[in-house]
Amino acid sequence: MTKILFIIPPHLSFEDFLNPLTNAKQIRKKDGKFYGSLVTDMPLGALSLSAYMKKYCKKNIETHLIDFNIELNEIDTYDFATPTEYYADFFQNNLHIKPDIIALSALFSSSYFNILDIAASCRKYFPDSLILAGGSVPTSMYEHLFKASSAFDALCYGEGELPFTALIDADDHEELINSHPSWITQKKIDEKYMFSHDFIEDLDVIPFYDYDMCKMEKYGANPAIMAYGSIKDKIDNFHIMTSRGCPFRCTFCASHKVHGRTMRYYSMERVREDLKRLKDTYDAKIFVFQDDHFMADTTRAKAIANYVSELQVKAVFQNGLTLFSLDRDMLIAFKNAGADQLVLPVESGSARVLKEIMRKPLKLEIAERVANDCRDLDIYTNVNILIGMPGETKDDIEDTRLFLRKLNANWKILSVATPLVGAEMHDICIEKNYINSADIGCDFRKAVVETEDFSAQYIQMITYDINLDVNFIHNTDFILEEYALALIGFETAIRAKEDHGIAYFYASICHKRLGHHDIAKQYLTNAIASYENDPVWRKHFDRFNLTPHDENSVIRARELPQLERHYA
Repeated sequence: MTKILFIIPPHLSFEDFLNPLTNAKQIRKKDGKFYGSLVTDMPLGALSLSAYMKKYCKKNIETHLIDFNIELNEIDTYDFATPTEYYADFFQNNLHIKPDIIALSALFSSSYFNILDIAASCRKYFPDSLILAGGSVPTSMYEHLFKASSAFDALCYGEGELPFTALIDADDHEELINSHPSWITQKKIDEKYMFSHDFIEDLDVIPFYDYDMCKMEKYGANPAIMAYGSIKDKIDNFHIMTSRGCPFRCTFCASHKVHGRTMRYYSMERVREDLKRLKDTYDAKIFVFQDDHFMADTTRAKAIANYVSELQVKAVFQNGLTLFSLDRDMLIAFKNAGADQLVLPVESGSARVLKEIMRKPLKLEIAERVANDCRDLDIYTNVNILIGMPGETKDDIEDTRLFLRKLNANWKILSVATPLVGAEMHDICIEKNYINSADIGCDFRKAVVETEDFSAQYIQMITYDINLDVNFIHNTDFILEEYALALIGFETAIRAKEDHGIAYFYASICHKRLGHHDIAKQYLTNAIASYENDPVWRKHFDRFNLTPHDENSVIRARELPQLERHYA
């Protein structure tokens, strides 16, 4: 029996977990300290691999999973001096098997240093285990990983089902790794070996994912669900993919490095079978679709939405919604499928940035039309925006601010543009010396790009400034006196950051106007405490001429002359 241990590293650097940025989501644990928020996706890569190998491997296997995002979320306190001490303690006290193979699966650049720490701990405590890694990070960063660590025996290039199955069944693992084009070693790198994908063309051959391998009830903090303030019951949600691949060439995206640019689909029969099984067997209440390009086939997308509606289960779309495909009929189909909240990937409010820098096939008038249709259909909309692309100027950034002020969406999620290894943006940043090697593990919370047009510090400040501007000062729901809708965003902000003075101030006004006088009074007390006792929040209040002692200051703040050059 071959025992395989899948490990999912934290999707947040330990520095940002222990010392979260002031503008990042935070969680207070029982020790009274604030920690960075670890969002969680079900690790579909590992679940697919486990299911595939259990069916097709000639040798008997046993699979196990550790997701450190879940484990760190569950602990009440963290009292280790280093991440290595934490992993060592975990392996010594919580792992009751001796794995033959350890497979780390990492999608995000922010996991880079965590992979190194975990691999080093694994090599120390399981010296005889074969240590592998796969996913977007190893596929795109294999040279960095081998340069930084000798703990890995091999890394997988692209999708892992076929290469991993071949490795398990091989009598000589080393020989298979050295001969298979999807397994990466330092020796092959030195020899300038050309690695290649080993794709599964017919996705239906992949069995139903091995959801039983993970702690299914612990995945309520995934990015899509956490963003959805309108979803109250955030348990019993299951992540799925109905396709692989994306033909677009957006410069900030690296998904093609794993799944390629050619679309591959599960058959509709298979999709229906999986969705029904999730509902009947696991009592699934929410399906979180994680396709890179769910809208590639609009007829198919609508058919899936219609089937979700038949099952009377809620659909959440985490990725893959191309806005030009979201016509009114499609939006109605999504709404009937329970998708009463959508994340719209607008990415920039500058037409120039979209076309010339991001190469994203979107016109801003389409984003406006979709936002208007969603409001008309009572679909709550979050809008994704990236600030700080190489080639973007301060004027472009201000164009985004002004566009977001008028965009008829409910909430805008602003992130700093991040040079993911494998994305064209990263290549540009390396070529023009816009980032340094220490920033290889960056994420969308912390700005690291510095160009002729802006500093990283400027991007960090202006991103949060625009967030306060468009989500509070010029909040569309608040201006339209849709106070219950406005509270969804304001109270989500409070849950993410419990000292958010401006969120308390605006939420207090909403509750007051809805007749909730007790909570309005408490929220106003919290806002005044932030204003009077916290110099950071006092600075943010003053920047917009807001004062929690004067409710009318929210009106005057919108009437102020342009302040966009405040941080210039």
